[in-house]
Amino acid sequence: MPHYNTILNQMIRMIPRHEIEKLEKKHKGGRKSRVMTRTSQFVAMSFAQLSGRRSLRDTVSGLMSKTRNLYHLGIKKKVSRSTLAYANEKKPSSFYEELFSKVYGKCSSIAPKHKFRFKNPLYSMDVTFIDLCLSVFEWAKFRKRKGAIKIHTVFDHRGYLPAFVSITDGKKHDIKVARSLSLPRGSIVVMDRAYTDYRWFHELHENGIYFVTRQKRNAVYRVIRRGEVKKGSGVTSDQRIILTGHKGKECPVELRRIGYRDSETGKHYVFLTNCFHLSAKTICDIYRERWQIELFFKWIKQHLKIKTFLGTSRNAVMTQIWIALILYLLLAWFKFQSKIELSLTQMIRLIGLNLFDKRGLFELFKPPDDANNRIDNRQLSFLEA
Repeated sequence: MPHYNTILNQMIRMIPRHEIEKLEKKHKGGRKSRVMTRTSQFVAMSFAQLSGRRSLRDTVSGLMSKTRNLYHLGIKKKVSRSTLAYANEKKPSSFYEELFSKVYGKCSSIAPKHKFRFKNPLYSMDVTFIDLCLSVFEWAKFRKRKGAIKIHTVFDHRGYLPAFVSITDGKKHDIKVARSLSLPRGSIVVMDRAYTDYRWFHELHENGIYFVTRQKRNAVYRVIRRGEVKKGSGVTSDQRIILTGHKGKECPVELRRIGYRDSETGKHYVFLTNCFHLSAKTICDIYRERWQIELFFKWIKQHLKIKTFLGTSRNAVMTQIWIALILYLLLAWFKFQSKIELSLTQMIRLIGLNLFDKRGLFELFKPPDDANNRIDNRQLSFLEA
């Protein structure tokens, strides 16, 4: 009978320890600690995420109840609440931000294609708020008596993965973060009206990037040509336009204006894009697909610990969010690699209930009555060259 480490150990070991140690040397911060290494911190905070711990004391107590399993997880000495709190407060969260980028790079390489026939990479761009108590999180200024942070996200529709994340205070405007992005040439980015900036639209166009957004009601434009629309498709108009007025001068190129009426709700939408090689109905479907980023935000808020925090400093909050997003990518990567049919919700529930069980991850997700379906429970490691 094969021997397995715990489920938690197999999750953590998807990222080789030498990769963590390499990044640890690069992102030094706080006093040197032999007890709370980056590996120990990552294990402790991952345990808190996957098991739904409510406090640092709860996290440490849970870990110490499994002392026999900690050595193989990379925790060689007893973890105290004060040590974990210090690590979350002082060890730079930029370490986990870079680790997130590395994990996404490997995860996206095996992610399934998006649902459309065209080959252009498809991204959605949006932001979600996390409300915070301003008297406790004094650095998270949003309004006079309210605190909040924003999680700005570029969502890759290949595998439905967060490709880029920026965490800022609530006052940071969405478009300022959007302007700092560098998307691959030929990609299509979908966004709502909050990102309307004609100068930025022109920059995207000049860089060979297609955008799809909803047109603002006060937009001033001139119709150059009207295209034919297919009956029964929901498309009500397909026009080539030039933006006019004072703001229109910031984007002096032809754009496409598409009207669409949703047959289910009866609502009428007007889309603006610089994409002419796809059909009008496809453009409408692309914007509908933007809903997936909203589902992503809903999922991480329901199943990961990013609404209540185990520390109050900015660094502690950032650290907790980055580790949560890394775990999301690890779950997605395992799903792509194993080709299991379970949803991420089912997977995280099973993992949370069996963190210290000693059996293979494949076996954990295998149907109990499928005795003949033997899958290779090999050691998983995907950051190796």
